[in-house]
Amino acid sequence: MPIGFDPTQYMTVQREKILERIERTQGRLYLEFGGKLLDDYHAARVLPGFDAGGKAALLQTLSDRLEILLCINAGDIEKNKLRADLGITYERDVLRLMDDLRGMGLHVGAVVITQYRGQPGADIFRKKLEMREERVFVHQYTKGYPTDIATIVSEEGYGANPYIPCTQPLVVVTAPGPGSGKLATCLSQMYHEHRQDRAAGYAKFETFPIWNLPINHPVNLAYEAATADLDDVNMIDPFHLDAYGETAVNYNRDVEVFPILQAILSRITQAEGYRSPTDMGVNMAGRCITDDVAVCEAARQEILRRYYRTRLDHKLGRVEETAIHKVEMIMSRLNLRAEDRDVVAPALAKERERGAPAVAVRLPDGHVVAGRATGLMSAPAAAVLNAMKSKAGIPDDLHLIMPGVLSPIQRLKNQTYRLRSPVLNLDEVLIALTISAATNPLVERALLGLESLRGCEAHATYILPETDEEILRRLDIRLTCEPDFPGKNLYYE
Repeated sequence: MPIGFDPTQYMTVQREKILERIERTQGRLYLEFGGKLLDDYHAARVLPGFDAGGKAALLQTLSDRLEILLCINAGDIEKNKLRADLGITYERDVLRLMDDLRGMGLHVGAVVITQYRGQPGADIFRKKLEMREERVFVHQYTKGYPTDIATIVSEEGYGANPYIPCTQPLVVVTAPGPGSGKLATCLSQMYHEHRQDRAAGYAKFETFPIWNLPINHPVNLAYEAATADLDDVNMIDPFHLDAYGETAVNYNRDVEVFPILQAILSRITQAEGYRSPTDMGVNMAGRCITDDVAVCEAARQEILRRYYRTRLDHKLGRVEETAIHKVEMIMSRLNLRAEDRDVVAPALAKERERGAPAVAVRLPDGHVVAGRATGLMSAPAAAVLNAMKSKAGIPDDLHLIMPGVLSPIQRLKNQTYRLRSPVLNLDEVLIALTISAATNPLVERALLGLESLRGCEAHATYILPETDEEILRRLDIRLTCEPDFPGKNLYYE
């Protein structure tokens, strides 16, 4: 995929914008950080050249004046809500974020459990953190929200929440996903700051939609496709157009809540605040696109991936059928068809040819290789193995792993672990390859090509087990699946 985004320029202009907003605040800035702070793979896919970890790297340049608050909704803890792209719960993702951010030298000041209503899961999570000597604050649902501004901005509203002591001029408020109470936490903190006669302001960092791209630009439509289950819709910011005569793109939730937010901010600060939702943002990603053609094509491919993902999520009961229809409408606006994803046809053809589930992978040179499930290994394992051999110039009929290496693993799974299927998954095959590389230079050569598969496209003719899907995710192989189960069993490993 051609590069279409300049990450170095982005780092420079985005840092300057945040510093400018801190200066304008003349006090502490609470920066609501939407989207993914770490591992922003959506941005990396639709803006080729964007560093998936670039936002965290940006914060590292501000580490001497920054601290981070992590929010999590008590209801999300209770229902074990999943972060779909990583396959882990929001609760686990908070722990992961804390470790990773601290590993980067960033200060995580506290965890905020929001919208608490006595959920037992939230109580357990709080105790778990406190036993590790972490600071945890609990915020309940704001009394009077969203219509009773006088109650919201009072001791009964935001004042009922405990104040979280902060020491730095920039406080980033982030979370594992949407609906985590980031905005309420920012406003609650601002209320307490102003009650103590300290200046404090609010701003929002949200990468998508990109406000200075057209509303029907593929990058903005890809954002709609990614949030099809949330009913997010891109729209022209009417407040910005009225205030400045300038067209800017925002999304419906920010536009709908803006009059309320504007009234709350004015009541807290006793000053005229932002004139539009776009005014609140500090996102500069649109200024760093260097090749619009490349970016548009990347966004179209992401919409196709989202189409298959939404169909899969519907099959698994995670989203309603209306989400599929929404993505289909987006595809029609760009004249996209499902078959425009070029790894789909080879995977389906392989399955028809061999009568077994299959996976196809498109290599960086455009060549597509496929693998099928056998009694020995899963289809993803076979496909990745074939891709590595193709990349290394190794003949397809040459075996890299001797049966004597794989048989003991199968016996362990079948006889010792008593698993129903002895078929080796992708992780197990890669471990076997690594062991074989110690005595076989050819295998070592094949393994060197594994890194080059990052960013490659793949399609499976069935719903993969979590173990295989997780390894493909770690390899950054961009997988889609047909929404078909591999058999009649309700449980499969």
